[in-house]
This record gives sequence, C-alpha cells and structure tokens, in this order.
Amino acid sequence: MKVKDIYQLAINLGIDSDLRGKEEVKKYLTRINKKYESLSDKEKENFDLEKLTNPYSDARILFDNGKAVNKVLVGIDMETPEILLAKQLGDIDLVIAHHPEGMALADLSDVMKLQAQVLADYGVPINIAESVIKSRISEVNRGISPINHDRAVDAAKITDTNFMCIHTPADNLGANFLVNFFKQKENEIETVGDIMELLETIPEYSMAKNKKSGPMIFSGSEDNSCGKIVVTEFTGGTSGSKDIYEKMSQYGIGTVIGMHMSEEHRKEAEKNHINVVIAGHMASDSLGMNLLLDEIEKKGIEVVAISGLVRVKRF
Repeated sequence: MKVKDIYQLAINLGIDSDLRGKEEVKKYLTRINKKYESLSDKEKENFDLEKLTNPYSDARILFDNGKAVNKVLVGIDMETPEILLAKQLGDIDLVIAHHPEGMALADLSDVMKLQAQVLADYGVPINIAESVIKSRISEVNRGISPINHDRAVDAAKITDTNFMCIHTPADNLGANFLVNFFKQKENEIETVGDIMELLETIPEYSMAKNKKSGPMIFSGSEDNSCGKIVVTEFTGGTSGSKDIYEKMSQYGIGTVIGMHMSEEHRKEAEKNHINVVIAGHMASDSLGMNLLLDEIEKKGIEVVAISGLVRVKRF
C-alpha cells in the first residue's frame, strides 16, 4: 500500500461510521463542491481542494515521499521525538498520529461543525445547536492560531519520513462503536453506575482503569437514573460549547458520555442536572484508532503502537 491508500481507507471508514449518517456527509460535501464552483478563478487558487472529497479537516497526509508502506509507527501524539524514533528504528515506512499536526491542526475548528448535527440527531433543534457551537468554533480557532503547527511536519520532511494524522475519522469509529454498544445493552442500563460497569467491560477502558486513568463520573452519582443517554464530545475536533448543557437538559437529555471535559464545562453540566461519564481521553482515542488499525492490518501492514496508544485487536 501507499500512504494515500491508507489515508483514503481512513477517510472512507470515518464517513461510514459518522454519527450524522453517510447521507448527511454526502450533502455536506455537495455543499462544499457547490461553494467551490461558485468561486472566482482567483478565489479558487487559494481553495483547499482536499475539502472537496475529505469532510474532516483534521485528517491529512502531512508528508509523502511516494514509497510503499509495510510497517507503521502509530500513536496518539506523534511529534518530533517520535519522528526521530521512527528514523532511528530504520524499518518504519509511515508515522501515523491521532491528534492533528500541521495544517490539520491549524484547521481543527472547521470539523467542529459536525457537532451541531450530532446534537440535532439527539433532539436539540439544529438552529439552537448551530448557534451555540458557533462561538465555540471561533474560540478554538483563535486559540489554535498562534501554535507552531508545522514543527513535527518539518521534522518529517527533513528526515524523509512519511507522516499523516487521522483524528475525526478515528473518533467517529470510536463514537459509533459506543453508540451501538449501549444500544445493544439498553435493557441493562438504569443508573449511571450501570454505564460505568459496562464501559469497564471494553478492553481499552478496563486497561485504563488498571493504570488509574479509567472512566470517571464527573457529574451526578452512581445511583442517579440515566434518563436519555447520548455519546457526545467524542468526535468533532474538540470540546463543544459549555452553554450546550442547558439546551440538552431542556430537550430531555439526562446523561452524557464523553471523552474528556474541562472543569468549566463540568460545572455547567452539573448546574443543569446532566449526569456526565467521562470515559477517558487516551483510552477513547485508542478505541477509535484500534478500530482503524484493525482494517489497516488486514491489508498486510505491520503496526507498532506507542505514545499512549494501547493496541487492542478485534479480528
């Protein structure tokens, strides 16, 4: 396989598992293509053509020397030290990061738009969801702006090391896995404690618990009734707006299962009587990446996991 083949596989899997559904993703891409066609020739020169086929701005090929890929080094955060490690190992053909680097990091806020549609599917009116998330997207964009985005990318180029990052597609796989998992177990769930017990039957979360980084209840208690359960803030770039919890409460959501949460967000959820179960960041990222890596390994690619990635195979 070539770098572009692995990349396209990841994008396709991300679309297949997108919580919005494949049809909504197709509509989104159609709108982007129409927008592109309406641009002037001058505006088209600066348009990011990758967005015509890739709905995830935080998944990118960052460097590709065109060579075949047989062995990959994969981790959650892959930066200059990991690039140098790959070079030192000598037989690594591609470094895959989960968290975005380079232009994928610079454009992270763009993918957050999918959070509004996911919330709408859970019952929050789309106009409200879009309004609430809009200010958060601007906040994230401003926060990312001064970062040295290309530090690791430059290291990859100078060492001739193939490099890509796969963020939202992998998070989509993890989120979709959990949605289906809890749907199958819905007859076993009454309390927040039941959610905790079920999460810990998933290997990534069980192993994280043993490392003192397993699932935690951030708001509510084990004895609290769950009400309507949603898997949110699991995909779509980064944490959404803290103002969304009031809207969630108003539209019947009782428990949020998330990947991570700031203290500011937690306080808003608690104030609005929303139970919050935080599954854990590295474990949740590992879940999504593992589902992707299973498909990559099926293509005959050898995988070496480092940098917080706990490899669990499901085939």
